[in-house]
Amino acid sequence: MSAALLAMAGVSAVTAPPAKAADPAGVIVVSPDEQNWVFRDGDGREVTLRGFNVSGSTKLYENDLLPFRSAADAAESAQAMRDLTGANAIRFLISWEGVQPAPDRIDHAYLDRAIAQIRAFTDRGFRVLLDYHQDLYSSHLFNEGSWYTGDGAPEWVIEAGDYPKESCGICLLWGQNMQTNAAVREAAYDFWRNRVLTTSAGPIGVQDAFITQAKATMSYLEQRLPRQAFDSIVGFDPFNEPFDGGLDGGSGLDWEKAYLMPFYQRFRTAMDESGWAAKPAFVEPLVFWNTGFFEQGGMSSIGRLGTRMVFNSHYYDGARMTLDPSPASDGTYAAPMNEIRRRATELGTAPFISEFGNKLDDDRTPWMIRAMYQAMDHGVPGRTWWNEPADGGTVLSAIQWHWDIYHDRHHELMNGNPRKVQTDGDGWNDENHSVVAVDDEGDVTLRLDRRVLDRLYPAAVNGDTLAFAFEDLARSGYGGAGQQQAWLTVPSSLPAVADLVGGRQFGVLAWKGSATEAPTDLHLPGSFAPAGTTVVSDLGALSGLPASGPIKATREPGSSSAHRLQLTPAGDSAAAVHFALVVNTTTGSPVTPAQLAAARAELSSWATSHFPAG
Repeated sequence: MSAALLAMAGVSAVTAPPAKAADPAGVIVVSPDEQNWVFRDGDGREVTLRGFNVSGSTKLYENDLLPFRSAADAAESAQAMRDLTGANAIRFLISWEGVQPAPDRIDHAYLDRAIAQIRAFTDRGFRVLLDYHQDLYSSHLFNEGSWYTGDGAPEWVIEAGDYPKESCGICLLWGQNMQTNAAVREAAYDFWRNRVLTTSAGPIGVQDAFITQAKATMSYLEQRLPRQAFDSIVGFDPFNEPFDGGLDGGSGLDWEKAYLMPFYQRFRTAMDESGWAAKPAFVEPLVFWNTGFFEQGGMSSIGRLGTRMVFNSHYYDGARMTLDPSPASDGTYAAPMNEIRRRATELGTAPFISEFGNKLDDDRTPWMIRAMYQAMDHGVPGRTWWNEPADGGTVLSAIQWHWDIYHDRHHELMNGNPRKVQTDGDGWNDENHSVVAVDDEGDVTLRLDRRVLDRLYPAAVNGDTLAFAFEDLARSGYGGAGQQQAWLTVPSSLPAVADLVGGRQFGVLAWKGSATEAPTDLHLPGSFAPAGTTVVSDLGALSGLPASGPIKATREPGSSSAHRLQLTPAGDSAAAVHFALVVNTTTGSPVTPAQLAAARAELSSWATSHFPAG
């Protein structure tokens, strides 16, 4: 661990050797598929991005409005994330206040620190989505005795706005401030309408100021990041969780069309003028869309987005976060995840989920997160997946909220109040979402069952994904406690497959081939040791993965311990249909050649019936 983290844990610092730099992740683009829109890399492979937000610490002044207190902490965190979860992407938060502390100044030192932290991830093979983060518009709207706080806009913007005294009234959730807090609402209203503020640098439109500093930020990053690191930046999220501040009698769809999309178009132009023309903007709809409450918005009134913008949604279960006491189970989140898939298809672009999760002091959370991942893998329940695998839809790229190595070790003065020092959880608004913490030995440890977070997923498919599903067998409690229950049920029509996977973790990928020779890559969870992993595929069937050949295990780029499965059909074509069953057979009876042959015959027939070639 870094000296800073070790010191926090009360452990003497030990200098760790630098991690070996990974091969660059490379540029990805938005590409139309036969039925869906997807991300593709330089080899034309269909890419799935999975990882975590880094982090809510950007909201904290103790962190100087950055995810990490040092580049060393970022490097240690990146290495742990790669090794423990196999993540290949992060959403990296930055702050408008950090970039532009005064109306006539860009803080290049702040950007230099951000660059060093970004490189800690790109050097280890991560792709990075940059995010201008805000919550309730600005911390400077809140008084030091408030129940809540915000982040985003600089103090000079709020001072020039001369907003009323903030008060949420009787608010049980921070999000209610968007509906009832006059200061928060008026400030947001002014931003979308580009109110001209009188500042020390003269009159400035507030949205103009934001676009100007964003352009300066992007130009600086393009100039200062090494080319391979810049290529690993997938794009920019212009504005986290946009909220209207006042609809003036219209609907959320009206507001998105009249105010949100013109802002996104301005940001898109700024990207083009700053050397970011080849990267998409990851644009979010009105904040409460698809949460179970306040279902305004969804961008259905704005026309098609195309390849230069990505439909970027968040997903939180508003009902279970408030009134619904029921647990999550197989298929719970298929409908909201399918709504994200459907809306992206209507908009003519790729879907992306840049936040999802739940608080980690809820007994239901482990299986809520499990069910969210399941629905992002496939949009049908596991109990019916084998009978209708093609109905599962696109494998969704998604970034979980969040990864905070300072969890329970914060020291944040809430709204600058020395009598309200936030130390627990995320150090912000009593939130508790981080999936990691640092233990007393200074090691980054997972707070959820590793089987929830370290998942088999198709990181890069050479061709077109036809169907994917994963049975993680994650337990219902924390720390591996609680109930274990299989959700991906193999039907009686596949007895050999059912015999092979019974009581074991396994995943299934079906894909249409490609004329190129690049491999199809799946991340292997840590529980899938190469020597104990069985693969049954049209490419062959074997128990124990070699280091070479058409079916092989190799080290994940940038990782000291994680592996990936690589599948490379010989003489592939775009008409060919492939399948692979991947099973964790490190425990249980040894797999026999007869079992492999029987399972392969069943899977071949299953694939032919559901995915005819041609």
